[in-house]
Amino acid sequence: MNMRVLLAIAALVAVARTASISQEDLEFHGWKMKFGKSYDSEEEESQRKMTWLTNRKLVLEHNMLADQGLKSYRLDMNHFADMDNQEYRQMLQGCLGSFNETKAPGASSFLRQAGGATLPNTVDWRTQGYVTEVKNQEMCGSCWAFSATGALEGQMFRKLGYLLPLSEQQLVDCSREYGNMGCSGGWMNQAFQYVKDNGGLDTEDSYPYEAMEGYCRYYPDAVGATCSGYVDISIGDEQALQEAVATVGPVSVAIDVGHYSFQLYQSGVYDEPDCSTSALGHAVLAVGYGSDYGQDYWLVKNSWGTYWGDQGYIKMSRNKNNQCGIATAASYPLV
Repeated sequence: MNMRVLLAIAALVAVARTASISQEDLEFHGWKMKFGKSYDSEEEESQRKMTWLTNRKLVLEHNMLADQGLKSYRLDMNHFADMDNQEYRQMLQGCLGSFNETKAPGASSFLRQAGGATLPNTVDWRTQGYVTEVKNQEMCGSCWAFSATGALEGQMFRKLGYLLPLSEQQLVDCSREYGNMGCSGGWMNQAFQYVKDNGGLDTEDSYPYEAMEGYCRYYPDAVGATCSGYVDISIGDEQALQEAVATVGPVSVAIDVGHYSFQLYQSGVYDEPDCSTSALGHAVLAVGYGSDYGQDYWLVKNSWGTYWGDQGYIKMSRNKNNQCGIATAASYPLV
């Protein structure tokens, strides 16, 4: 091969490399603009970009497998794409307290119908008016409060026939005596007990979310929900959870979300064999269930805004040995 050909090949490689880097720079800039990202220094931006590129490679490789039918869900470069998985997991720490399998005082147990209930194949409480718009907890470990208000919103709709967004901030600010720790974690059943003893929970409009802890400003004249108790579903019993979701409404659940596959989830039926049934790090709301191409799923509302997942929702594997612990700590309020 003569020198002229070698030089031509080298030039083409250089152009290709330049184009590739330019394309990555362009994509990263567009991603920063989309999510309003800025960094304190050039060094931090460089580090974030390297993490972003690593995650971009993971997303592209995973989605290629999804295109071939080898994965049941797709990933996306969402607002967590500049975090490595360790940082993402650290961000989640404190959203839930330690799980205690002992039934709390005052909790009722869910009683399944004798002989088994005949349940619909598909349930989606969004279509029935039980579910408010997707919210965003931001950088506050208040997932438990969003899960609790979601279940209360659904039960109040069932009782009164209208949907009223409720105050997560009141739960963050006012329920410490019940074991909750504001932006450092809590549990839904403890929130339900607080609402019961307090005599009510204010509306979101009267006590809006601030994504930080503050002093308690409960206003009795602005109550949007009351609670007479709560029901715990048998630990790990997906059939009982299905019956509760089908017959009662949206149910508060806790799950393991520590994997990069959840961090960057976009759509499809999430199937993560490495998910734990006991290392529960996040609280969400089960608003339905169904099947896609023979794969059973739970329809779950998250509290990370609409840019995450499928407009803020995820379909999680159902009837796969309680994958991700979705039936480990499920409960709903009585109103």
